[in-house]
Amino acid sequence: MQTVSNVSQLRSKIKSWKQQGLTVAFVPTMGNLHAGHFSLVDKAKQIADKVVVSIFVNPMQFGKNEDLDKYPRTLVDDQNGLIEHGADLLFTPTVETIYPKGLEAQSYIDVPGVSEGHCGASRPGHFRGVATIVNKLFNLVQPDIACFGEKDFQQLAVIKTMVEDLSMPIEIIGVATKREESGLAMSSRNGYLSDEEKQQACALYQIMKNAESALKDGELSIAEITEQAHLAIVQHGFKLDYFNICNANTLQPATNDDTNLVILVAAFLANVRLIDNLQVTTA
Repeated sequence: MQTVSNVSQLRSKIKSWKQQGLTVAFVPTMGNLHAGHFSLVDKAKQIADKVVVSIFVNPMQFGKNEDLDKYPRTLVDDQNGLIEHGADLLFTPTVETIYPKGLEAQSYIDVPGVSEGHCGASRPGHFRGVATIVNKLFNLVQPDIACFGEKDFQQLAVIKTMVEDLSMPIEIIGVATKREESGLAMSSRNGYLSDEEKQQACALYQIMKNAESALKDGELSIAEITEQAHLAIVQHGFKLDYFNICNANTLQPATNDDTNLVILVAAFLANVRLIDNLQVTTA
């Protein structure tokens, strides 16, 4: 695997692949890689000839009260893991490379609708930062395919919508959430939790599974199921951000007529914000 931080080196390598008729899959990350990230690389290897991974801690998607400087940087371990999983090229640009004019002067991308509510409400400006950096990385890498984890369900919806709206010739592949044996969704943020807190955190998944069962039973209303989940989350020691049952396509509040649903949850445990989701089909 080759590691480059220079845009011209990146483009030169990808151009040579394209001239050979090879397909390119892309996995953008912020580093501190874990098994969930590597599952994206594995999927990319299955469906394309070459796999490009980026590591860039994007300052545009961090809010005022979110500590960018504390985000873990583990480049050597990340490189070793990517080599093990067969990535072909790692792109590690600097902030100055990505935003040469500075953040305030940078053009940006807004994706209305699916970026609103949920994490969009809790983290104003977050999805503008996500859409802008993904759009910029797409322009740099020019992939045929890009893989994203379904754990960040709203983010995936934002990217799919952006690609469709802007007529980008890129196939977006969602990859199933990778979980610990306890059910806890794998996340870089889990590293901030103690072993005891990780066991406590797995309650989020069980609460979603209970809500799934209730939705399929059909005996309780969506409002009642949501209220029960709210109480359970608080009783397990979390500070609730949101627990929403939505139409999986629009991310709007679910109605009784919706059969393709997604449960979206965010909650704080020991000041660590955890997110998760569960797709539910009731038909």
